Amino acid sequence: MWAQQGREGMRDLPWSLCGAASRRILRSALRLRPHEWWWALVGAFSVNSTELTPTPSLPPSSHSMAAPSPKPPTPRRHPPGPSSSTFTRRLHVTRCFPDPPPPASLPPNPVLSLLSAVPDWADAIQERRVRDRRPLYDHAAWREHRTSRRHLRHLLTSLSSRAILSLAPPVSAFTAFAAAIATYNTLLPDYALTASSLPYQLTAPALALLLVFRTEASYARFDEGRKAWMRVLAGAADLAGMLMHHPNNLHTRTGGRQAQADDDPLRRALINYILAFPVALKCHIIFDSDVKGDLQGLLAEDDLNVVLASKHRPRCIIEFISQSLQMLDLDEQKRSIMESKLSCFLEGIGVCEQLMGIPIPLSYTRLTSRFLVLWHLTLPVILWEECKWIVVPATFISAASLFCIEEVGVLIEEPFPMLALDALCKQLHDGIKDVMAVQSSVHLRLVAKTTKDHRGSRCENNGWPNSKREEAKID
Repeated sequence: MWAQQGREGMRDLPWSLCGAASRRILRSALRLRPHEWWWALVGAFSVNSTELTPTPSLPPSSHSMAAPSPKPPTPRRHPPGPSSSTFTRRLHVTRCFPDPPPPASLPPNPVLSLLSAVPDWADAIQERRVRDRRPLYDHAAWREHRTSRRHLRHLLTSLSSRAILSLAPPVSAFTAFAAAIATYNTLLPDYALTASSLPYQLTAPALALLLVFRTEASYARFDEGRKAWMRVLAGAADLAGMLMHHPNNLHTRTGGRQAQADDDPLRRALINYILAFPVALKCHIIFDSDVKGDLQGLLAEDDLNVVLASKHRPRCIIEFISQSLQMLDLDEQKRSIMESKLSCFLEGIGVCEQLMGIPIPLSYTRLTSRFLVLWHLTLPVILWEECKWIVVPATFISAASLFCIEEVGVLIEEPFPMLALDALCKQLHDGIKDVMAVQSSVHLRLVAKTTKDHRGSRCENNGWPNSKREEAKID
């Protein structure tokens, strides 16, 4: 009701007291709905207040003789939809109620910065160690691995272990909390915080099983990633071997040599594509990898540009391999066998992406972490009556041991940074290049054995090898 009276009052306003802009705004307000006209009125007088300049007053006689001011024309009704009045209302509301300025950035809290310094330092060391290249074991490495001095070596190198360094924040926090509880109980013995150890005796097996299952699930993921990579490398070596042992490579006739000369550039490029696939897959699943630097020595510049422009680089290289097989001079049966080898590449991509994208159920990880935190927060209270100040080193040893087991499970949950992928790719590359280098020599030697005038030399040591190793003694 009051809105309708306001609209009628607006129609009776002396329009000569308003400027041109104000009259346009008021006419737009008349087209609004009853619950919208107030916003337009407020916007009109707040934005165009400088235009409301009254005209000079006339003498009473002339004012009484003046003709009545004409009423404004009746506004036309517009069809439903976005009209100029709606746009004007939104514009006025925006001007009357502008967006608040962004809040001023508060200075960093020195206490929080100090408390987060140690975790940030530990995380930085851990992430830097993740990108370290891991070597493959040889005979010397295995001998050092099983030496009886390994326990002393592992103890002396504890401070360089990233698994132990990453535990510095939680272990330090729980040890300090245990010292605080011990200090409180010493100063206020009448109000000492103590409790029965029976709950710990009942829940200790549950915590042990939880840690074991968590570590086992992580190792299962690690083993699955390792097996997927072994299948990829074996498939690449098998496919490259089939190309190197192409029948045209063993022909000595003119037609065979001509076919070999025609296919030789494409065959060499195809072998490079096969060698480039494990490298591209490694860069696809390892964060912050140098894709261009790793593939630069395997692919031509034009091929490298195509691979780098692709969103999924391993699949792009598979496309290079597939189309190159179609262009080679092969019989259909052998081409089908070679193309079937690409399935191990696609399977490897699927397994690696699945392991990277789907972790162990997060509820499992959260439950283990919360259980460990609550366990060590209450451990000083449980052990105080029997251990007194020994609760401080006891809490330190317990936290360092149990959190280290949990940390190992978290580290191997992402298997690929733990694998020596760079060394495996280099081993595949060196093996195939070595076979290509000795292929012609082996072929010439076998051809020489089949000639009629060849007289094979008989070695006296042919037969069962004479091993210098001693017989194994059964303990």
